[in-house]
Amino acid sequence: MEREPKKIREGYLVKKGSMFNTWKPMWVVLLDDGIEFYKKKIDNSPKGMIPLKGSSINSPCQDFGKRMFVFKLTTAKQQDHFFQAAYLEERDAWVRDIKAAIQCIEGGQRFARKSTRKSIRLPETINLSALYLSMKDSNKGIKELKLEKDKKVFNHCFTGSCVIDWLVSNNAIRNRKEGLMLASSLLNEGYLQPAGDTSKNGAEGLTDTPFLDLSDAYYYFADSGFFCEGNSSDDDVVLKEEFRGIVVKQGCLLKQGHRRKNWKVRKFVLREDPAYLHYYDPAGGEDPLGAIYLRGCVVTAVEDIPDAKKHDVDTNLFEIITANEVHYFLQAATPVERTEWIKAIQVVCRTGK
Repeated sequence: MEREPKKIREGYLVKKGSMFNTWKPMWVVLLDDGIEFYKKKIDNSPKGMIPLKGSSINSPCQDFGKRMFVFKLTTAKQQDHFFQAAYLEERDAWVRDIKAAIQCIEGGQRFARKSTRKSIRLPETINLSALYLSMKDSNKGIKELKLEKDKKVFNHCFTGSCVIDWLVSNNAIRNRKEGLMLASSLLNEGYLQPAGDTSKNGAEGLTDTPFLDLSDAYYYFADSGFFCEGNSSDDDVVLKEEFRGIVVKQGCLLKQGHRRKNWKVRKFVLREDPAYLHYYDPAGGEDPLGAIYLRGCVVTAVEDIPDAKKHDVDTNLFEIITANEVHYFLQAATPVERTEWIKAIQVVCRTGK
């Protein structure tokens, strides 16, 4: 009996057309033997499939100077496929998994992430998936909090110490040393994600253990509504309810007009449930000038766009492509701010209604 391909990773990427220089959002599914891409996540049949056997990957790919975080997959038949991720970490995660899948095919092995059980000697009886579901239980699991550090607010996250405390209290481990081993396994397998520099340093191997039993090391569940935002000032209070949506991020960005292509400063307010990015006149006014519906959208960083240099706008740009393929171009003040907006919009477009 032919085995089912193993699903490794999936998500929206922007893909270049095979014949024309057009870039469109696609729902991309990485299997252990190939890549399928769909026009929309809900589609049952893919628009195409790229076999991984004999393929090679090139990242970073500089073939398209105006597009950032692009990687190129070249098949055994020398056909090139170009994909664009939203930000650096997302691109690197896709490239890392695709490389590992290709290596497994060449070695005649099944794909597996880091062999946590071998490196950390995790008992075979432990079911990480079941443990993860218990940790996420709304009543008895780990509480997701809003935590503040380094002038940033981390939403829907928790500390490393809280994780170990929970494992101890639920008799999942005998001591905190075992807790570090188990939490490191959850981190390496992708169930937990690091938030903030302290926990990221651990995950990148800059500390003794991948997971840190510290009160200032923050983590979040991989499929949670995590997002990070800068502290709001006293004059910029986040409104909890407006247009029925909870505000998750707000601030000023430059926006390109659709008709005249000129750039103007607008105050943007990102809401979830429903998933909207409203924009306002920063000089005042309670009514929005417009709104971008984010459900099913794709957002990516871009290096340059037409007419941007004419208006002296040429850095920290990003693009939102809606489900109806309407393109919006925005500029943040700094690279960090651009990445934070992209990540926050990605969360809302996945979780909002």
